[in-house]
Amino acid sequence: MKIAIVGGGIGGLALALSLHRQGLLCDVYEAVPAVRELGVGITLLPHAMHELAELGLQPELEAAGIENFESVFYNRYGQFIYWEPRGRHAGYPCPEVGIHRGKLHRVLYEAVRDRIGADRVHLGHRCARVEQDAGGAILRFTGADGAAMPPVRADVVVACDGINSAVRRQFYPDEKLAFAGINTWRGVTLHAPILSGKSYVRIGSLETGKMVVYPIADNADGLGRQLINWVAEIRREDAAMHGWNQPGRLRDVLPLFKDWRFDWLDAPALIRNAQHIFEYPMVDRDPVARWTFGRVTLLGDAAHPMYPRGSNGAAQAIIDGRVLAQQLAAAVDVPAALSAYEALRLPLTARIVQQNRRAPPDFILSKVEELSAGQRFRHIDDLISQDQLRRLSDDYKRVAGFSLDPGSCGDELPGSCGDDPRPVEKNKKRES
Repeated sequence: MKIAIVGGGIGGLALALSLHRQGLLCDVYEAVPAVRELGVGITLLPHAMHELAELGLQPELEAAGIENFESVFYNRYGQFIYWEPRGRHAGYPCPEVGIHRGKLHRVLYEAVRDRIGADRVHLGHRCARVEQDAGGAILRFTGADGAAMPPVRADVVVACDGINSAVRRQFYPDEKLAFAGINTWRGVTLHAPILSGKSYVRIGSLETGKMVVYPIADNADGLGRQLINWVAEIRREDAAMHGWNQPGRLRDVLPLFKDWRFDWLDAPALIRNAQHIFEYPMVDRDPVARWTFGRVTLLGDAAHPMYPRGSNGAAQAIIDGRVLAQQLAAAVDVPAALSAYEALRLPLTARIVQQNRRAPPDFILSKVEELSAGQRFRHIDDLISQDQLRRLSDDYKRVAGFSLDPGSCGDELPGSCGDDPRPVEKNKKRES
């Protein structure tokens, strides 16, 4: 079976490793001519780490990132809303790890080259289209100069080429990106540790400005400062959709957070001292009825692009790869195997796409903003109990597939990352 993977991002590389684990060979075709460590931060949730641990990558990823201890929510006045432990500290066998996206990509890329062979990773191949005949599929590529390259024939084509997938566009040519007026700015800043130094922090709300802040590398300068990833967002009804990965401007984002100076965070300084600022639109696509068309199927953001809330997009792409590899390894009929993969994954990921729009983990912030009418409060318990907030958090985990409740993804995890969770640390600053 000749398997061609279109796209060498997180989903495509994870699929290549899962196929190798099942004893199947593949070739990866990536548009960029050279792999570099680009981007900002990403959080690997316990179910993502479970999959990556099964691929033998956990030690390297833990060494390259920071294990999260806690998730903490505050309003725009710096008032405490909610706290919960994360990863192994919450009872999962796997850690939750914040890491630079470029570091994660590098670990996956080098593992793929080592295991399937460097000659099976083809850079500088931009997919133009895929065709099918009685004998299989034919991929047509262009090079960095736009010139046509020799066609590639395969028995299976898996499109892992992202939210703007060229392959998906063939089957859904009139589809539009779904934009709801939310634009984001992202950056990475050298900064002293915030709160516990292992804290995933959400602040504010989309209505007046929201930030997500977490560390992705420890002692990044040899002086004890961490590399802190931050995301700033706001929703405006009349907003135009930003361009993609364009450089961000301080004058656009800084005024939104100019008063956010708390005893545990100086948000203006964090933004101002960023190494780079990027702009992104907050977009996804409506779930579709099918991913599989003969010998071609979709995976990851090409299949189910979702709002980057809850840190779940990469996890779902990695799980896609494992499920697809399992189906192909057991296949008698290739199109039937692709359809079986779709039947297992499409309904679940469609629910997550909708949940990320309607009630992601950030919904806690919106709920408190609504209950407080955007004003300061005396104590969070005057508005809503911690048990009620915990239920909101747990509802998302169940839909997203990493709840520890029986019957969810959590019951698959014990034993995969070690059975001895690390002792829970005490957070003395969460009430600040």
